[in-house]
Amino acid sequence: MRDAAVTADVLVQALPYIRRFAGKSVVVKLGGAAIDVELDRALAQDVLLLRSVGVRCVLIHGGGPQVDAVMRRMGKEPEFRDGLRVTDAETLEIVRMVLVGKVNRDLVATINREVLEEPVAVGVSGEDGGLLTVTPRDGSLGFVGDVESVRAGLLHQLLDDGLTPVVSTIGADATGQPYNINADEAARAIAVAMGAEKIVYLTAAPGLMEDVNDPDSLIRRLSCAELRERIEHESVSAGMIPKLRSCADACEAGVGTAHIIDGRVPHALLIELLTDEGVGTMIKRERDW
Repeated sequence: MRDAAVTADVLVQALPYIRRFAGKSVVVKLGGAAIDVELDRALAQDVLLLRSVGVRCVLIHGGGPQVDAVMRRMGKEPEFRDGLRVTDAETLEIVRMVLVGKVNRDLVATINREVLEEPVAVGVSGEDGGLLTVTPRDGSLGFVGDVESVRAGLLHQLLDDGLTPVVSTIGADATGQPYNINADEAARAIAVAMGAEKIVYLTAAPGLMEDVNDPDSLIRRLSCAELRERIEHESVSAGMIPKLRSCADACEAGVGTAHIIDGRVPHALLIELLTDEGVGTMIKRERDW
């Protein structure tokens, strides 16, 4: 009876959130470090449950560790500058092969295996249909691009058709030349273009911590101003800065809230979106709590 009461309490907590988010778009970015067979299955179940109650989920994925592994197997050492992968022509081919041909296909298959009826997940590269148009960032980085425009209508059409887009972050410029895109930045651009209610970053960390060595120091809520102050004063780890900037940029551009949560926790997405306490760090444009 106690277990039943706990289950009932969770469902009661979830109901107002389900009502609030039904019909709204949620962009979920899955980092390569959080990609795991069992965790991907739990994420697939979360996305499908949200879809069943009317939440319009778009999944954006990275794949840095997977790309690194393939590069090393091919005798090529990964190189980074300011957190961005230096992408020459050979590296670009590897990135496209891994993200589009492996990681994306595996995520799509994982979601579709959890569906009782017809498949709903569809893989999309940023190159497809002009989804992500980019401009080169810096010649010294090679084929690394910044998102110039997002064809959000393509994603909305897929969602309207009852499908769940799974996006790999390779874009193309006006001539069709492919570029590697930072997945955090791509997710932000997509969320803003879609007018998303939320953007959620699934990472290999619990969220933003006061002390990375203290698991009880999770910062649960921040305004954009508070977040930018922490970035400016370097009170956050360097590896988190691109995600944190993307969160602040997204909220200041109209996305309702941004979240950084631990993708290693099964069903973290549902816990964060549909319970009172959540499981990670939430960022809003203005403090209202």
